[in-house]
Amino acid sequence: MSAFENVGKIQYEGPKSQNPLAFKFYNPAQIVLGKTMKEHLPFAMSWWHTLGAAGTDMFGRDTADKSFGAEKGTMAHAFAKVDAGFDFMQKLGIEYFCFHDVDLVPEADDINETNRRLDEISDYILEKMKKTGIKCLWGTANMFSNPRFMNGAGSTNSPDVYCFAAAQIKKALDLTVKFGGKGYVFWGGREGYETLLNTDVKFEQENIANLMKMAVAYGRSIGFTGDFYIEPKPKEPMKHQYDYDAATAIGFLRQYGLEKDFKMNIEANHATLAGHTFEHDLRISAMNGMLGSIDANQGDPHLGWDTDEFPFDVYSATFCMLEVLRAGGLTGGFNFDAKCRRPSYTMEDLVQAYILGMDTYALGLLNAEKIIKDGRVDAFVKERYAGFNSGIGAKIRAGKTTLEELANYAAEMKAPALPGSGRQEQLEAILNSILFG
Repeated sequence: MSAFENVGKIQYEGPKSQNPLAFKFYNPAQIVLGKTMKEHLPFAMSWWHTLGAAGTDMFGRDTADKSFGAEKGTMAHAFAKVDAGFDFMQKLGIEYFCFHDVDLVPEADDINETNRRLDEISDYILEKMKKTGIKCLWGTANMFSNPRFMNGAGSTNSPDVYCFAAAQIKKALDLTVKFGGKGYVFWGGREGYETLLNTDVKFEQENIANLMKMAVAYGRSIGFTGDFYIEPKPKEPMKHQYDYDAATAIGFLRQYGLEKDFKMNIEANHATLAGHTFEHDLRISAMNGMLGSIDANQGDPHLGWDTDEFPFDVYSATFCMLEVLRAGGLTGGFNFDAKCRRPSYTMEDLVQAYILGMDTYALGLLNAEKIIKDGRVDAFVKERYAGFNSGIGAKIRAGKTTLEELANYAAEMKAPALPGSGRQEQLEAILNSILFG
């Protein structure tokens, strides 16, 4: 019996619907700026949170039953999760999934046995994919949970652990290619340090870069044509993680010559933990040509850790979709790297959580369309920098002036007028009038 047997196909019923098991704003066929909502919002299911997270925290055990009728830690459970996951995706109209290697099967003591299990389960997943049309957005290897990775994977002080990490990456890439995945993610949760007293930062970063270079070489050799991603995060579990934010990760990629193969997988909650807004890291990625994929969630400003909540902040989703639309879309998609709150433990809660997230991003898309069509915000930004369109400003932009010429210009001017007002409050009022007027 399916865990979602009592849940039917989730349909769009419109904003006035009070049916908790219906979309209010996500209408996959609706045209927005020349594309369907479904095309703008390629949603993905996270295998780990959706099929694995059961409400455990550091103070208490599971509250949700994610056994799906099988004993946990067995291959029977792995197969049951596949059945449940594909049923779940079909009922919600989700066309993609994302996975870590050890999400799919219980890890064995011998990597050869783990790989055999992965071959077995991936054959079954591939059958499901062919029957349903569901696709893989991206794959990755979990190189942070096992105690062997206490000092990192690429940043480890142990050559043996480094080799084990390489083996996991190789297998995860094999699976990603087998599934036709669009991307492969590096999340360096343990790639960092606690104290400089025992750490050679340059040594560790060079080893991480070499591991990524080997992954690119191997991936391309087996036919992987998609993007590799770095998913930035500033802290937790390590105090000083090397992939702190988008700007730091992009600088790392350029330093080691990896920028042609890599883009960013930006997670909303990670950006806010870095002290940025979600849209900040999206903008930094996009302006560098590295906006790849998005982990759609949000954090709690009252808590200082990665809470991975399902997104409901419509303002944040609106700003996100503005950045995505202005960048011309994503090469990846929107993966719900989110989990239900501990007291929301039923399968119906899980379905409603995804409905919430999908509706939130649909609202964000519709709002972004309104802002773009209204044009006042974009027109203000263009006008704010209009002084650089002619005269000395145009020469500055074209790189056709010198420091001496600018100094002489300033001397003749004696003192500049104040720059034009930023009109932040006016723009915020315009935003509210567009969204709610």
